Amino acid sequence: MDDEGAAARAGGRLPGDPVPDPGLGLGDEAPTGPPPGPPPRRRAGYGRTFVHALPVLLIVVAILYDIFTPRYFTAGPLYTAAPLIAAPLYSRRGTALIGVAVVAVVIGLQLGKGVIHYVDSLTELITIATVAVLAVLVNGMVRRSSERLVSVREIAEAAQRAVLPEPAERMAGFEIAVCYEAAQADAFIGGDLYAVQDSARGVRLIVGDVRGKGMGAVAAVAVVIGAFREAAEQEATLEAVAQRLERALAREGTRRDGLDAFEGFTTAVLAELPHGDGTVRIVNRGHPPPLLLHGDGTLGPLPAHESALPLGLGELGVWPDRAQEAAFPGGATLLLYTDGLTEARDAKGEFYDPQARLAGRVFPHPASLLGTLAEDVRRHSGGGMADDMALLAVRRPRPGDHGHCHEP
Repeated sequence: MDDEGAAARAGGRLPGDPVPDPGLGLGDEAPTGPPPGPPPRRRAGYGRTFVHALPVLLIVVAILYDIFTPRYFTAGPLYTAAPLIAAPLYSRRGTALIGVAVVAVVIGLQLGKGVIHYVDSLTELITIATVAVLAVLVNGMVRRSSERLVSVREIAEAAQRAVLPEPAERMAGFEIAVCYEAAQADAFIGGDLYAVQDSARGVRLIVGDVRGKGMGAVAAVAVVIGAFREAAEQEATLEAVAQRLERALAREGTRRDGLDAFEGFTTAVLAELPHGDGTVRIVNRGHPPPLLLHGDGTLGPLPAHESALPLGLGELGVWPDRAQEAAFPGGATLLLYTDGLTEARDAKGEFYDPQARLAGRVFPHPASLLGTLAEDVRRHSGGGMADDMALLAVRRPRPGDHGHCHEP
């Protein structure tokens, strides 16, 4: 698996991670308008360097202050701040060294000024030494908290892999890539979902968005994904798969009624790519329509001909599912996404328009499409997305394309 493909499929990609075609944004066209400012990662790197050096800078400033001011002036607050700032940033040894340094500097300066025998100077020295010891204790607490956070993150990553496993890079001749962007910092999974399943009747896909957040949404995601994988293997039609998901959500909601909260409905779009047939079948249950990107750069949505309720709301009315069929020629890419993509806003409050941003662009592989698309959304929203975003792209290779995934 190449690095770019892995990055595009990895959930919770962090802002600033490398993406295909850096500097050109989407596709292979150069951007217009004024050059962008420094990359967010570089600015963040400067900030981290300054903060990391701050304890040493405080000691240097405090020494200069003590040297160039009258003997009874003191830079005690600066000496006190240095080990406290070092505590969450440095190792235990580094924090202890900062503490020893400030105590040694204060003793030396007080001896030089001849004030060490005064009560005020002795009190200041004891205070700084006490703070230095406390800083080492704080450092130990921070380290233990960091270790627990790492453990929680590992558990979250394992949960993501279990609930939203990474699909194969190539399945039944189709090239596939996925990307999950969590809006909440340090979150790995939320209420968005995707799944890909090969079956006797073709490759079947789902992208959906569960109402709500938190563990209730994650539980609903697990129910939908589990039901989809079973139904995709067993049901003869895509419409029957949708009905199977409807029943699974209704059954789970009844089972949990009165016990704990369960997210009641899920918008979803299901797709079926028949083997050896240049078509795609779509069932849309209240979800944003997929986009079909052709090999010549043209694209268009595949909207539902008839409105349908989201999954889990079947008791509100009976609308029989009807799959619509569209051409899916060689070289074309099908893009399914959740509304986190189209609801991303810039500083002016304008929504992100994937159809306008992708028009005229050609991508050699789904991974390059999703990588540059995710980076473009982050730029558009300034790195602060309002909702989770799940992306799934499937490309039908042209006849004569090599049997392996194209290198972006």
